[in-house]
Amino acid sequence: MPRTHDDSWDLASSVGATATMVAASRALASKGPDPLLDDPFADPLVRAVGLPPFIRLIDGEINLDDDSAMTARTRAEQMTVRTRFFDDFFIAATNSGIRQAVILASGLDTRAYRLPWPAGTVVYEIDQPQVIDFKTNTLAGLGADPTAERRTVSIDLRDDWPTALRDRGFDVNKPAAWSAEGLLPYLPSEAQDRLFDNITALSAPGSRLATEHISHPDAFSRESVQRIGERWRKAGFDLNPADLFYHGERSNVIDYLNGHGWQVTAHPAPELYERNGFTFPEDESMSMFREMSYVDATLK
Repeated sequence: MPRTHDDSWDLASSVGATATMVAASRALASKGPDPLLDDPFADPLVRAVGLPPFIRLIDGEINLDDDSAMTARTRAEQMTVRTRFFDDFFIAATNSGIRQAVILASGLDTRAYRLPWPAGTVVYEIDQPQVIDFKTNTLAGLGADPTAERRTVSIDLRDDWPTALRDRGFDVNKPAAWSAEGLLPYLPSEAQDRLFDNITALSAPGSRLATEHISHPDAFSRESVQRIGERWRKAGFDLNPADLFYHGERSNVIDYLNGHGWQVTAHPAPELYERNGFTFPEDESMSMFREMSYVDATLK
């Protein structure tokens, strides 16, 4: 079903199901004798959501090795590059003295439970109420404890989340570390600008922001999104990404942040693959991701 201005979701439907898909990829990358990641919570969270295609995927019952862009190794490496970038971002930010972290559209993100946060760090997670409740209750049932002070902010990003965040104790006079991971394609162009405007308004100098940027102007064209959908269907995931992504022109993330007081460093995906000891896939379907950069910005 196409997106609407007031739609909602849980972790088994619409945009929420893509968060479960990401967690399934982290679970896969955390398996085996030589795992690429260490996320012990991804697997049980995916199983708790209960979507059969993702459970079959992490159980190895779905073999996509005939598609070079969808092999288990390719998917594990792609998720590892992404996850390590944001992990390293938060570790570096808090090691520099920042003690507020904000995870926007947190979904099944488990960093509040698995990263080595310095003492005194507060991690804010913002997402739909039903998403927050599900993860909180599931991890509590597993006996998991956060490794920082975790404060949840149960609100839709289309609502007044800045006020809700401040009401939970966020201090606008102290620097913060922000992540907007895998979020921007699901926002209309004006909502993307508004998100960065709100982050900037809430941030003290020295705050840091991590997100992604794809420079290719047709990265989320109907044709490219259709190719993504075909791969999802091969994995048994019956959801059309064309119904979830917002198309059309939008601000260049790097230019927008530079123009609003941030000093931006962009890390092209092939560079991060090499840094992690991987070779970027040559498959044509991965060309869009060759244009992706992971962004680390500091407010001047």
